[in-house]
Amino acid sequence: MKIAVIGYGKMGKMIEQAALDQDHTVAAVVDPLSFEQSPQSGAPLYRGMAEAGNLRGAEVAIEFTQPGMALANIKFMAEKKIPLVIGTTGWHDKLDEARQIVESAGASLIWASNFSLGVNIFYRIAWYAAQLADSFPEYDVGGFESHHNKKLDSPSGTAKTLINGVLERLGRKDKAVWETLDRRPQPGELHFPSLRLGSIPGTHSLIFDSPADSIEITHTARNREGFASGALRAAQWLANGPNGVRVGFFSVDDMLKDILD
Repeated sequence: MKIAVIGYGKMGKMIEQAALDQDHTVAAVVDPLSFEQSPQSGAPLYRGMAEAGNLRGAEVAIEFTQPGMALANIKFMAEKKIPLVIGTTGWHDKLDEARQIVESAGASLIWASNFSLGVNIFYRIAWYAAQLADSFPEYDVGGFESHHNKKLDSPSGTAKTLINGVLERLGRKDKAVWETLDRRPQPGELHFPSLRLGSIPGTHSLIFDSPADSIEITHTARNREGFASGALRAAQWLANGPNGVRVGFFSVDDMLKDILD
């Protein structure tokens, strides 16, 4: 595939290298904030989307930028009919607006709070555990997440996806509390604090605790390779459907259902 990399921070560089390792072509790199002079792939570096034009014929774009840039990038790609994989988090309150943009343009997009296949397997294990624990009220439920100290959003999109899925399956909890943790939990609250420290790629733990024992389910990212390889897999899924490019607004759940089926 010919891939455009939108955002040339740590994730953008990881995606670029993973694409080269899998024999893809990096057609263009776009990042107005990058100080790089020449991407390692040899692709041209553009300082803005307008300057990049049609992204030199890219078949798909992978975007990891900042929350405030996401919607504008979605609109640009939709107008150009370039399939987009968007891994940026912190903008998901605008999902309905993004869906309207993509569907009105007849464009293609897949989004996720986390493209790591390991994380998405972890979600399903944790959600099934919550469903089981719902029958045993002696098990209280909570957890925590940790990320590097440069991460912009807190809680992470991964944490929100995890806990929203837990709340859907756990009848005695109906509210997540992320920040006000200087008191004991109120009835129906699930506490899930965030820690930002050093260079941690990402750790998420869900805990079921009873007077007799404790069950802990944890996903720990060793590095960003899982995010990059998952995003590339999503790009292939989006660009190479049964009848060509998959047109529509998809989440990583759609891809996983297709793989599992």
